[in-house]
Amino acid sequence: MAVNINTLRELKQKGEAFAALTSYDATFSQVASEAGVHVILIGDSLGMVLQGHDSTLPVTMDQMVYHVSCVSKGNRGSLIMADMPFMSYGTVDAALENAAELMRAGAHMVKLEGTDWMKETISALSERAVPVCVHLGLTPQFVNKFGGYKVQGRDEKSAEMMIEHACELEAAGADVILLECVPAPLAARIAQAVKAPVIGIGAGADTDGQILVLHDMLGITTGRKPRFVKDFLAETNSVQEAIGAYVKAVGDRTFPAEEHTFKA
Repeated sequence: MAVNINTLRELKQKGEAFAALTSYDATFSQVASEAGVHVILIGDSLGMVLQGHDSTLPVTMDQMVYHVSCVSKGNRGSLIMADMPFMSYGTVDAALENAAELMRAGAHMVKLEGTDWMKETISALSERAVPVCVHLGLTPQFVNKFGGYKVQGRDEKSAEMMIEHACELEAAGADVILLECVPAPLAARIAQAVKAPVIGIGAGADTDGQILVLHDMLGITTGRKPRFVKDFLAETNSVQEAIGAYVKAVGDRTFPAEEHTFKA
């Protein structure tokens, strides 16, 4: 049975964690979906792991549409989420046009990075049948504003603001919220504050789902390995087994463990 937004909502209501993973081509999307991955994200992380850039900013819409099309062809029932690349949703009209391109290529949902300034855009997309995931916390497209890749929401003021933004964006129409590199207690508060499924990466074990970059969970991270990453291939005999082990560990809530978590 194909996974859809209602599947994720039902899993949240049951308290069952779901697994998400990035993929950029047909082969890996087939392997991931057949291993039980609920959500496949075509991330603009491809700019770093496939193209060799030092950020996600150079990724274009044409490139995203191409990779979404490839992933769609290999998918066997996962929900396909696609990142909207840098400045592709700077205006409502641009967001509508570019989201339509991604949906036509095979996406079931688009993901946007930002805060309360996106409310009008999210409402416009939602009203026009485009499911939306909102990415909060460490948002890689904002790396130049943050001055690097840093944990977000560590002080009470910024934590309260993130909770407020999550609630406002859900009210605007966001179907899923993704939290990256936030303290685990804050992620747990946000997951409890909203009805939308919350996916975490570097956000502790109390979110409704987890996501990793494919290359990271296969142990082929280049450069410094992020704290929240675990190499699942090291303990298994094949890529298929590694992805299956990841899905099981997320479902059992044994991943992320304490060593993968930011406390504050």
